[in-house]
Amino acid sequence: MKIALAQINTTVGDLAGNEKKILAAYDHAVHAGADLVVLPELAITGYPPRDLLLRENFVAGNLAVLERLAQATGKTSLAVGYVGRNEVRPGHAVTNAVALLQNGKILATRQKTLLPTYDVFDEARYFEPAQENLPVEFNGAAIGLTVCEDVWNDEGFWNERRYRQDPAKNLIAAGAKIIINISASPWHLGKNKLRHEMLAALAAKSHCPVIYCNAVGGNDELIFDGASLVFNAGGQLVAEGKMFDEDFLLVELDRAPAIVREALPDEEKIFKALVLGLRDYAHKCGFKSALLGLSGGIDSALTAMIAVAALGRENVRGVSLPSQFSSQGSLDDARILAENLGIQYDVIPIQPLFLTAKEQLKNVFADRAEDVAEENIQARLRGVLLMAMSNKFGSLLLTTGNKSETAVGYCTLYGDMCGGLSVINDVPKLLVYRVANWINRERKIITAASITKPPSAELRPNQTDQDSLPPYEILDALLDAYVVQNCSVEEIIKSGFDAAIVRRVVRLIDLSEYKRRQAAPGLKVTSRAFGIGRRLPVAQGYREY
Repeated sequence: MKIALAQINTTVGDLAGNEKKILAAYDHAVHAGADLVVLPELAITGYPPRDLLLRENFVAGNLAVLERLAQATGKTSLAVGYVGRNEVRPGHAVTNAVALLQNGKILATRQKTLLPTYDVFDEARYFEPAQENLPVEFNGAAIGLTVCEDVWNDEGFWNERRYRQDPAKNLIAAGAKIIINISASPWHLGKNKLRHEMLAALAAKSHCPVIYCNAVGGNDELIFDGASLVFNAGGQLVAEGKMFDEDFLLVELDRAPAIVREALPDEEKIFKALVLGLRDYAHKCGFKSALLGLSGGIDSALTAMIAVAALGRENVRGVSLPSQFSSQGSLDDARILAENLGIQYDVIPIQPLFLTAKEQLKNVFADRAEDVAEENIQARLRGVLLMAMSNKFGSLLLTTGNKSETAVGYCTLYGDMCGGLSVINDVPKLLVYRVANWINRERKIITAASITKPPSAELRPNQTDQDSLPPYEILDALLDAYVVQNCSVEEIIKSGFDAAIVRRVVRLIDLSEYKRRQAAPGLKVTSRAFGIGRRLPVAQGYREY
């Protein structure tokens, strides 16, 4: 049997555009001689559609697309994800489903059994789970049709399982000889290795080929990496899709030789993921260009590099907004970066505006020493000017804060947090340096000083980040323990960290939740990011410090 996998980049809600992509993939498969072409989870609607699922016209429109796709099929069959109706009540109105189409008809449909409700997922809010999933007879073979999470509950692979049911195991017990999984699995560091090991184990223990077709592209905060996989009945990898790009694979299951899994450096994966996430966020939201403030620091330099790779140098604009506290070195680093990237570069001093603001507030602030209030005025003046340029030129304003700063609130609301997308919001500071050095491996685009000088917001004389924060080696480790690993304060202290520093950092993380609630959406690249996957109340009284 020849099976094609089409990992396509869909847009949530663009039913007509997604239909066109699906038909193009189907035509490709027909001309390639495939018996079956497999597309990702919810390919018709895009993933995740979220509350669009509550709109009847949206659901009806997706079903109309499914009917047209069925009518377009011939001998080559098509397996595609769509939103189905739940005909059994009580229960949710819709299902997360897969349809098998051939010769102008819908041969079979199956519904997703396991509905994830952890991290960024909230599928139980919308979908009714399947109560049963039996194999489908196709071209003389019994195949098991599954949707994403349905293969993520193997008791032999996971020490702790989230669900009692194991749809893949049940399908194999019912006679399935091939397991097909359509997926929209968001990417984060470590996800590729985990998927590979899990699916290889499933194929080996069941003695069944496993066909895994994953979505690719950026949809809001989420980035889908593609990297579709095919394993033979011995658990050997025989095909792998490109990472962070659309791809088309054709596999003859009985004859495909084993291959070695492609391994990219983590820094390259992060860079490519963020490029894809930014490109799709901009284009799917209707932006053709982007702008950002260039401070001469490492964070804005990395963000600018990503923007150029995503949108092209002719569509990126860097703006320097110096004050009396900006060092000449930082100004030079920003200018050199812009020259190296070949982007438009503007210098707009904020000192006159800052002096005017202080004069206007002089009577109100009488008898009070200058402090963080004056520092934040500078950041907010920069935000005002950048947002004015965004409005005037229709460019997407990119914020440049990293995960470490966002965690402890080392950012200014309505200042450096202004913007439509926070590109490196989920990249800890030490990882920012690693990615920057990877970028500079062949050509020094980011200046050495931007990488080696002590980080500083430059909002007062001789300021550095470490005036207010512990060293990033410590801060990032605490951030990983408390936010990503979800360890308690006492557990972190027992692991060897200074108790006073732990309590101070945790306090800053907790108290900064109100800022993060108002931040621009950020692209997710770690296993736990700030945003839709971490839901903490702002007004709350639980404290561990």
